[in-house]
Amino acid sequence: MDATLQATKRSRRGKNEARRLRAAGQMPGVVYGTQKAGEQLAAVEIAVDPKILTRILHSGSGANTLITLQVDGAGDTRVLVKEFQLDPVTNQLLHADFFRVNMDRRITVTVQIVLKGEPRGVKLQGGVLDFLHREVEVECLPADIPDAIEIDVSDMNVGDAVHLRDVLVNASWTPVSDVDLMLVHLVTPRVADEPAADGAAAAPVVAAEPEVAKKGKTDKEGEDKKGK
Repeated sequence: MDATLQATKRSRRGKNEARRLRAAGQMPGVVYGTQKAGEQLAAVEIAVDPKILTRILHSGSGANTLITLQVDGAGDTRVLVKEFQLDPVTNQLLHADFFRVNMDRRITVTVQIVLKGEPRGVKLQGGVLDFLHREVEVECLPADIPDAIEIDVSDMNVGDAVHLRDVLVNASWTPVSDVDLMLVHLVTPRVADEPAADGAAAAPVVAAEPEVAKKGKTDKEGEDKKGK
């Protein structure tokens, strides 16, 4: 997915400037990196609309969205969000780092795994789907960054598993994570050894869904290091 984001250059830094920007509905950020081999570009301090950036980060491709950054209404710079800070209380964006990308140079990104369908082994065999890894690292050109890697689990039976190597067919990316990494596994539910106190059969133990880690900082102390 591509998106466009308007930005303005800022010359002042520090906490007071960051507060002034946020009061005006803007958010401080920094652009760094090079777009062409041999370029020596300095980091540029900018201000952007946090609402628009939030919508981009909440899109299907999230932080892997290729953004066309227009600074002061001139020029198009292709960037990715490298890192961002969130307020630990309000969860609002506080600061973002943007990394210029060379469209002809492969980069390494983290991509989410998305499951589709209801496994046969769950419906007919009473199995439990164990979602082991929800993200993997891949290498590709910026224009080929996938929004997500989809796995159709509809035909899975108890004992079946899907590894990273199983989703490489016709992929525009190459894996950085181990190709033998198991992504999802359909298992038989475990039953407690001890019968229930009232004599009833013990219920199957179902694996709990792990929390999805948020990308980005929530430590306000990071604000001092960014020099807003």
